[in-house]
Amino acid sequence: MITAQIRDIAIIVVAVQSIVIGVLIAVLIFQLWRLMKVIKSDIQPIIKDTQETIGTVRGTATFMSENVVSPVMKTQGLVAGARRTAQVLGSGLRLGSRSWRRSTPRSATADGGSPTQPAGDPSTAK
Repeated sequence: MITAQIRDIAIIVVAVQSIVIGVLIAVLIFQLWRLMKVIKSDIQPIIKDTQETIGTVRGTATFMSENVVSPVMKTQGLVAGARRTAQVLGSGLRLGSRSWRRSTPRSATADGGSPTQPAGDPSTAK
């Protein structure tokens, strides 16, 4: 008799739990549907604006590269080349009475002596 009553109470408790779980799942599905609706209506315009901004930045970067950076780099290259040319031509003029071309390269010997006679040889002393 007591076991039959415990069994009936357990069946009622399980039935109530099933109803509560069913209602909670329905509420969860409804909340997910509302969340998707909010995301679709609020986030999509933000994504579109972001894509438009990215396109504008890409266009600006391309414009700056073509119309500002490239000409400046070309001009800097020309100026550097002209400066180096002037340095090379000017170094020949600074030799004074010597000829414009050296007969021996600077790196012929470590201490500036002639490659045919050693620098420490007393016969070359001036």
